[in-house]
Amino acid sequence: MIKIGLIREGKLPSDNRVALTPAQCKWIHKNSNTIQIVAQSSAGRCFSDREYLVAGVEVKEDISDCDILLGIKEVPAAELIEGKTYLFFSHTKKKQPHNQPLLRAILDKRINLIDYECLEHEDGQRIIGFGFFAGVVGAHNGMMAYGSRTGLFKLDRVYKQRIFRELIHNYFGLKLPNVKIAVTGSGRVAHGILEIMNLMGIHEVEPDEYLKRRFAYPVYCQFKGSELYEHKETRKYSREDFHENPENYNCKFLPYAAQTDILMNGVYWDKNVPRLFEKADIKSDTFIIQTIADITDDENGSVPINMGDQSIEDPVYGVDRKSLKKTAPYLPDSIDVMAVGNLPNELPRDASRYFGEQLIKYILEDLIGDSSEIIERATIAHSGKLTPYFSYLQDYADGKL
Repeated sequence: MIKIGLIREGKLPSDNRVALTPAQCKWIHKNSNTIQIVAQSSAGRCFSDREYLVAGVEVKEDISDCDILLGIKEVPAAELIEGKTYLFFSHTKKKQPHNQPLLRAILDKRINLIDYECLEHEDGQRIIGFGFFAGVVGAHNGMMAYGSRTGLFKLDRVYKQRIFRELIHNYFGLKLPNVKIAVTGSGRVAHGILEIMNLMGIHEVEPDEYLKRRFAYPVYCQFKGSELYEHKETRKYSREDFHENPENYNCKFLPYAAQTDILMNGVYWDKNVPRLFEKADIKSDTFIIQTIADITDDENGSVPINMGDQSIEDPVYGVDRKSLKKTAPYLPDSIDVMAVGNLPNELPRDASRYFGEQLIKYILEDLIGDSSEIIERATIAHSGKLTPYFSYLQDYADGKL
């Protein structure tokens, strides 16, 4: 019998999401005689301890007897149990400075770390994540910010609705101005953005049309890899080559910034990927973007004026076009930036159901099996050492950066 524990989230600000809902735990118990799910007691989850108990899940404080521990956000170093196998979003694969002590503690405590973000199909596509609901909430918040800036319409906060069905009711009868919205990306985040664009009745147009026309109604244009990037020499785009050698590509988004009111950013970024624009570009009179929802949320990343996370309660700040300094939102000479690292937590029950379905469908069997390439490729640390796939993190783990 393999015992899987659902850990209490310890990172602050607190996160309410779960890896498996009570109903999903019940389904696992019914359909597997080799897995037992245990939930660590928590007052902060979007599903209560009582809901887990009613579903037949044992709820207790001490989960040190579990074989595998499932969380969502980074586990505080002091709460890590030595020698255990953990699954959570560690946010270490890009050498994020603030999580270096966490990776060091994981190695020191000989923990096996499987990172959800690194669970990928053979073609490099991520298997599991909250991206769709990040896109949903981020797109809503981006539109809300533009409405607050212009005073042309008003949207309520997502977290006040709590479930997706209630959120949709906000869009009935919503009248939007003739804005032009650029949506970047093609993954789960972008799919969530497009869901909101369509629910709001915003028309999709092609890049050529978007660049040349103004419209009498709101429109959006989706920019995928081939519309965003071109090889520095061949001026062509190859998805495979771009993912292997992004430093050989330029970004060609900037001309669209002269036709865009709202940017919804859903592209993956690391340090070798060209940015959508550079900081100095926002000083130009032709850069007319007023609101940026940086949903993938990399500080100084694909959106170089992302100056760090805001909170769910206060998601928007401004960036002065001349000084490039952070300001209050909605000022005349600023661009508003919506950047929040845990957007799906505004719809935690829906997001958790979505995540748990993927976990059961694509990961659970591999997780409890004897060997799995998918699990192996996502294992950052094993028994106190970085695995070969992540050996590039050694200097980071040693604090030498």
